[in-house]
Amino acid sequence: MPFGNFDSLSLQLWKERHYPVFAMNGGMYHYDLSPVGLFVENGIERQPISTRAGWGNFHLLPNGVFYVAGGKPGVMETQAYIREKPKADYATQSGPMLVIDGKLHPRFLPDSDSLKIRNGVGVDAEGRVHFAISRGPVNFYAFASLFRDELGCGNALYLDGTISSALIPSMGRRDRFFPLGPIIAVIGTIPQ
Repeated sequence: MPFGNFDSLSLQLWKERHYPVFAMNGGMYHYDLSPVGLFVENGIERQPISTRAGWGNFHLLPNGVFYVAGGKPGVMETQAYIREKPKADYATQSGPMLVIDGKLHPRFLPDSDSLKIRNGVGVDAEGRVHFAISRGPVNFYAFASLFRDELGCGNALYLDGTISSALIPSMGRRDRFFPLGPIIAVIGTIPQ
């Protein structure tokens, strides 16, 4: 069952003697909060990968997958993920890809007036994961440029738009705007 919000996530983690260090909505979802596209949790595929055509950002191809396999994170375009078949412990599919092999998504325009709060994830050449959420509305081009030019991510994936939410306790941020489907979290353990 989806947690639906950061409060429910935090409560469950607390019951398990953990706490959230960081959490962010982790991709697009249906009305019942189930993920759109691939979702892998603890090595179990809960939702299959999607290659169907459709409308909306998820289907602004190419889309992609953020995953962790054997402790190593990655972002791959969907067709590359299907070909390479990494044995993911965790994965979420979303779209569109922001950066693909060092190039911005070909459909992004520098002067686009489609401005939204946006969040995404990328992995740099050192294997470090970079999550970003905009403070204000930005277009895809500017957001993708952040990952490529400032964070050095050869591949980056858009997670969501208007409903983008983050829980970052160290910064005093706890968004409560919308119900959430998939959530990506980094957790700590409460000492005994």
